[in-house]
Amino acid sequence: MQDNATEVTAAGIARLAGVGRAAVSNWRRRHADFPKPVGGTETSPSFALAEVEAWLRKQGKLAEVPLRERVWQQLAGHPEGPLPALVHTGCVLLLIHERPTVWLDASAGSDARLAAILSGALDQVLVPRLGGPAGPGGRAGRGARGAGVEPGPEGAGEKGASDAGGVHGGGVHGGGVNAGGGAGGVNEGAHAGAVNAGARADRVNAGAGSPGVNAAVDAAGVNAGAEADRVNPALTTPAVNTSPTASPVNTPPTLHTRHPVHAAPASPTVPASPTAPASLTAPALRTPTGPQLLLSAPLLRGAAELAAEMGARQAFEFLLGRHLDANPRQYTLTPAELAGLMADLAGPARTVLDPACGTGALLRAVATRPEQELYAQDSAPELAAISALRLALHSRATVRAAAGDTLRADAYPGLRADVVLCHPPFNERNWGHDELAYDPRWEYGFPARTESELAWVQHALARLTDGGTAVLLMPPAAASRRSGRRIRADLLRRGALRAVVALPVGAAPPYNIPLHLWVLRRPDRAPATPEVLLVDTGRFAGEGRGGPDWEAVREAVTDAWGAFTRAGHLAERPGLARSVPVIDLLDDDVDLAPARHLPPAAVADGAEQLARVRERLGATLRLTADLTPPPADPSPAARWPLTTIGELARGGALVMRTGGNGGHARVPVLTDHDVLAGTAPSGTLPESEEEAVLTEPGDVVVPVLGGGSVARVIDEATGGAVLGRNLVLLRPDRTALDPWFLAGFLRGTANNRQASSYASTATRLDVRRLQLPRLPLEEQRRYGDRFRALDAFERALRHASRLGEQLVRGMYDGLTDGTVAPD
Repeated sequence: MQDNATEVTAAGIARLAGVGRAAVSNWRRRHADFPKPVGGTETSPSFALAEVEAWLRKQGKLAEVPLRERVWQQLAGHPEGPLPALVHTGCVLLLIHERPTVWLDASAGSDARLAAILSGALDQVLVPRLGGPAGPGGRAGRGARGAGVEPGPEGAGEKGASDAGGVHGGGVHGGGVNAGGGAGGVNEGAHAGAVNAGARADRVNAGAGSPGVNAAVDAAGVNAGAEADRVNPALTTPAVNTSPTASPVNTPPTLHTRHPVHAAPASPTVPASPTAPASLTAPALRTPTGPQLLLSAPLLRGAAELAAEMGARQAFEFLLGRHLDANPRQYTLTPAELAGLMADLAGPARTVLDPACGTGALLRAVATRPEQELYAQDSAPELAAISALRLALHSRATVRAAAGDTLRADAYPGLRADVVLCHPPFNERNWGHDELAYDPRWEYGFPARTESELAWVQHALARLTDGGTAVLLMPPAAASRRSGRRIRADLLRRGALRAVVALPVGAAPPYNIPLHLWVLRRPDRAPATPEVLLVDTGRFAGEGRGGPDWEAVREAVTDAWGAFTRAGHLAERPGLARSVPVIDLLDDDVDLAPARHLPPAAVADGAEQLARVRERLGATLRLTADLTPPPADPSPAARWPLTTIGELARGGALVMRTGGNGGHARVPVLTDHDVLAGTAPSGTLPESEEEAVLTEPGDVVVPVLGGGSVARVIDEATGGAVLGRNLVLLRPDRTALDPWFLAGFLRGTANNRQASSYASTATRLDVRRLQLPRLPLEEQRRYGDRFRALDAFERALRHASRLGEQLVRGMYDGLTDGTVAPD
């Protein structure tokens, strides 16, 4: 089936062809046969991807659309939007990962056949892989009364769940609904070989006319159709925990409720709150219907090709990373390094909950172990579904995910998890203050309207087993606001709050604020000598957008936390960490900010460091004076014949590459900020099997955003780093082009101005349009030597500036804390 539904914007066309957006605008004006817009707006039109691909190939501007780019454009231009398309793709990738032969059979034919078969095939994977609803005891099939429903008139619900080992165990009419008393499979009956399967067939969800399929005793009460008020009601008994005239209260999320035969049992017996209506919680994932899958068929086939090339998990991570990168303002992400630190502080666990899961970064960071269960909930249904699929692809753990407002409608009211990890939304006023005044979760005090973060803290504690650990990312104001001091005091008195860690600036969004980590434990006994660990890692902040030194942060925090948990006390580590007796914090403010309770760094070390900085600054200033360029000799304006980078690339004089969106783990990434600031590689990219662009000594790297006239020649120290986003790499043929000559002329202000586009709020550089004079190689090297000397002078100035700022700050701090005399 030709993919005529997928649309692509001008930016997407530019990415396909490896050109700037200005080039796409020129093509539209100069070529009458350029595809006409099929959607979008007048200022931002969209085009049919198939027509664009055909036109580019006809013009010789594109031999073949790269598979990754084609699949991404199909997803980004999906008629229902990228998020539903990403969910459909994730379902199919999970099917390919779990049962590749089923996919091969389903895809061998037309798109209509694929869509007709695929929905049922997905059920075979999604239901057993993602599990059913959690029971009151918190572990599916292991809570009170089996799988979380009370037994019906004929009982045996607990045995039906424990012996069956399948999904949907329960206790309605002997052996449980859809779970047999001795069966080992999913949806197997107590008295039949296979409920939901024909008498002589292997298929699931066979037609109603087949013998043994959804067979009722003498009524339609079991597995009732859409017209019924309740799913799986008993023949003569109302649904469990359901009034005759109302929906069940606090129904947990169920998977794939589009198919009545896979509907979950009734709601758990423990309500989340007295006021939480069931309609606020929804299944995280429903099996896509045939018509939905038919619309996505070209995308799904492309995703299968991508999975064959790079693996199902890597394919999903690549597509998710591209979507997040393309919409940075829509999501508040938890960086992978921070997620790993939070998981390390929590320790290994069998049951883990993230009540504000987002894209699943925190649960993905948890160390895997046998029989692990991961619980997720998010108010955004698409994110909850994406988290479920991402986690299922990542590990063999049982995954349960729900969509709904966690504070108003908790999907796991009976859960007692070993660990809770959470990056809650900050500064929410509409978190349910008026509706939840009498909620039993507020054991430590009713949070004020402005203290939504303390509501999340208490929710996390309420979902922990005794002795369980919770780690939450918190805004720094939560440690000191007066409106929350009573709750903070009670958390301290009862031994629930164990540590507060101040992170460096730039650790997570919002990047301009030093966020905190709170480590809590549900008290199982009162500590004999209660103390709280306070850690401040602000000294490990990085420069600009490079982020903090995560290796140093993790080492400092985990070492302090490990020593504190072993001994219950930590000796002072000046300027970094100490444990503080709870009684010392219970004043009028109950201020938990670590910086206010930590002793300053050792005076001797500080004075010695200032002396070393002063010596280095003096040496750098002397070097700067030596590198100062000589007086410029006047010369008449030169009139060289010019060429462009695009022409040189087509002629083979240089190779042009653009930065990627993924790469192998633990490889330093050169970011656009590193190039602009002249610093070492400091970035990271999402882990994927995408081939990273590695720099080599002599390459010239140019940022394409920001409007600055900057080009950097890669040296031996930087060589081998991965090329980051918004960067273009030029690899010159040394027999035709001198790298320093190339970089120097690319930095000309007039050159950059004529090659830049100002169509949006950000200036974008079209590197292909940058100009270069045609000069003999020897003449190029003369200019290159001068440009190299200017670069050395510029780096010396930057180094002197950084050392000067460090010395000034140290002197101010020394004078104000009394460690430096004014004389």
